[in-house]
Amino acid sequence: MAAADFDALPRVPANHQPLTPLLFLERAAAVFPRHTAVVHGAVRRSYAELRARCVKLADALRQHGIGRGDTVAALLPNIPEMLECHYGVPMTGGVLNTLNTRLDAGTIAYCLDHGEAKVVVVDREFVPLLRMALTQCAAKPLVIEVDDPEASDAARANRLDGAIPYEDFIAGGDEGFAWPMPGDEWDAISLNYTSGTTGRPKGVVYHHRGAQLLAVGNVLSAGMGKHPVYLWTLPMFHCNGWCFPWTVTAQAGTHVCLRAVRGNAMWDLMSREGVTHMCGAPIVMATLLGTAAEEKKPLPHQVQFVVAGAPPPAAVLAAMKEAGFAVCHVYGLTECYGPSVVNEWNSDWDVQPAADQAALMSRQGVRYIALEGLRVMDPETMAPITPDGVSMGEVMMQGNVVMKGYLKDQEATAKAFAGGWFHTGDLAVTYPDGYIQLKDRSKDIIISGGENISSIEVEDALYKHPAVAVAAVVARPDEKWGETPCAFIELKPGTATTAEELIAHCKTILAGYKVPRHVVFAELPKTSTGKIQKHVLRAQAKGG
Repeated sequence: MAAADFDALPRVPANHQPLTPLLFLERAAAVFPRHTAVVHGAVRRSYAELRARCVKLADALRQHGIGRGDTVAALLPNIPEMLECHYGVPMTGGVLNTLNTRLDAGTIAYCLDHGEAKVVVVDREFVPLLRMALTQCAAKPLVIEVDDPEASDAARANRLDGAIPYEDFIAGGDEGFAWPMPGDEWDAISLNYTSGTTGRPKGVVYHHRGAQLLAVGNVLSAGMGKHPVYLWTLPMFHCNGWCFPWTVTAQAGTHVCLRAVRGNAMWDLMSREGVTHMCGAPIVMATLLGTAAEEKKPLPHQVQFVVAGAPPPAAVLAAMKEAGFAVCHVYGLTECYGPSVVNEWNSDWDVQPAADQAALMSRQGVRYIALEGLRVMDPETMAPITPDGVSMGEVMMQGNVVMKGYLKDQEATAKAFAGGWFHTGDLAVTYPDGYIQLKDRSKDIIISGGENISSIEVEDALYKHPAVAVAAVVARPDEKWGETPCAFIELKPGTATTAEELIAHCKTILAGYKVPRHVVFAELPKTSTGKIQKHVLRAQAKGG
């Protein structure tokens, strides 16, 4: 058979459609129209109602001139309107830019200008922030204001002159609007700005194809069956909530919204709503475990907790298992739609002692089924490093769930994609079984007396001390050694220890040159997703 005979079969609408997660909502509403889609306080909406609201939002945006390639920004917590934006905005062909609610006004202003936002949907709690940002940017977007009944009275009292109430806005839309499919699955679906710890944040662009594939990958990696009940502890503004606004809908699940992560609220909702899945950084796990005993509620079943953001300490993983959570450890970056690597649990490990199981679970793992390539390589030669669990290289990725690129920054895009792979900037080792484990960010590695010290390794040792709640280790300049480890510590409530005791503890676990020379007790600065802001700590350590 000649290849031409196969090639003669054309790609036509009957056999080829662009991949998009928007069809997940259409299917859920058609197959399970009365199933509960959204829970938020007293609000309970079915999939038929959710779809109607999303389509009305899309049509209302269309009437205000939003079309293919136009950016709509959202400054919202985890409320139903944020979920609706994940469907209504791209149903116009527009691009959703979810903004981190903890950013300063100047950075918000930069994002609005750089992304050329034509519309901003804002919760009243963040109206003062947006008002200040609008005084610092050239963009003059239409403002749509959300009045959430679950917000505080003080938050709901905020107003922005000229803003349109969200409910009034979507009331002008037609739920019969025949929203257009993306003309190409490569079309942009969302814009996410990196945390911007150094310089201006970069605008990471996602496409419909990647969003659909990553959402399906989440279903598989999180073991998500039909009708999951998902608690929104991960901010939807972070990597579009790791694509879970689309993931949960793909399985016709229930989105349980939560404005703010609080221990008692999480336990209450898990118990009352029968939560099956949730996501977050290790700090969320610490909040759950640290909730007062009288505020914890009995769980109707085991809850799957998908954790990422930073390598969780083995001790915390073990504690979560003891508390009745099944932990799925994933790893990723904004540039790969959130999680794209998973610690795929091997049943052979079940016979290992609990401590060894926790250590195995702390590894980042293997590629998602939606990611085509994952390697640890020498960034200079692009040669794979020896899979011995010791040799260190840079984590690199390749595939359909890697971003389109950085908006309006071809130089940074080309640098990130040098050699045909996405360079993560994360340093890791590969074990003989193919699983990878992060050892540090390239900028966080500590070089003391010519020896590389993994800050993660030192932190893991500190977490083994019973008084340590949160630990971060950074380099501190040293005249003799160049750099030495400096530890910043938050203690568990009701506990006490000293710097000398922690240093002595580390000496029982680590080689001498890896032991922190300095220990600082303080509340650690964190991002909205729970990541410790090491750039702040490095500046403090450098300043003495």
